[in-house]
Amino acid sequence: MSDFGFPILFALGLWWFSTGVVLYVDNLPGRTFRWTMLGGVAVLATAIFGFVVSSATTSVSMNYIAFTCGVVVWGVLEMSYFTGYAIGPRKIACPENCSQWQRFRLAIMTSLYHELAIMITGLLLVIISWDAPNQVGAWTFIVLWLMRWSAKLNLFFGVPNLNEDWLPEPLRYLKTYMIQRGMNLLFPISVTTATVIVVLIILKATALQVTDAEVVGYTLVATLLALAILEHWFLVLPIPDEALWRWALPAK
Repeated sequence: MSDFGFPILFALGLWWFSTGVVLYVDNLPGRTFRWTMLGGVAVLATAIFGFVVSSATTSVSMNYIAFTCGVVVWGVLEMSYFTGYAIGPRKIACPENCSQWQRFRLAIMTSLYHELAIMITGLLLVIISWDAPNQVGAWTFIVLWLMRWSAKLNLFFGVPNLNEDWLPEPLRYLKTYMIQRGMNLLFPISVTTATVIVVLIILKATALQVTDAEVVGYTLVATLLALAILEHWFLVLPIPDEALWRWALPAK
């Protein structure tokens, strides 16, 4: 069990801290966003360099570095969205009485540039790590990407908790593209599929033939996916999840 304890705590701590940092800087006054993104670009370049270096070697330390770089790259991209630098051509609320298809099409336009940036970055990371011995960084980014899309689709189809208080004031119009309702049919599919994948990764990590480095890599990715599942449950259960990042959110 000790082989899994530290990777779990590391993934949990990095998830909590990086989410808080993104929430904090995205809720600062708009005049700070330019400096935030300048710093973000420098951090992004450093993370990609670390991704390149770590993907070439399979070891316990390099797996931690690859995982961290994957999370940091993702965090900078999320920061670019919530600061309004990489969103989409549509920056207004959804018109009333839209059909579901129209609302979906307009919702895509609110984040089109950001989605393209994620696709390009993800493709770059996959190319960098293609046939490389260390795939942990690529797995990390892909897990975050797929689970974010799952969360966005669930918000689109309707969940009880929209977490609109997390949106910076200039992006509050995004709430109009979401629906507040008890449940949607996608949610159980999303959670069940992700849970099955977590179990499969854990079984892989506990196999007898895996190395210490592989145990760390599998555990980090499985923990991140489990946390993404937890975030999905935050959308439907009456749990005050914002208490986890009270220090990062502006005072009401």
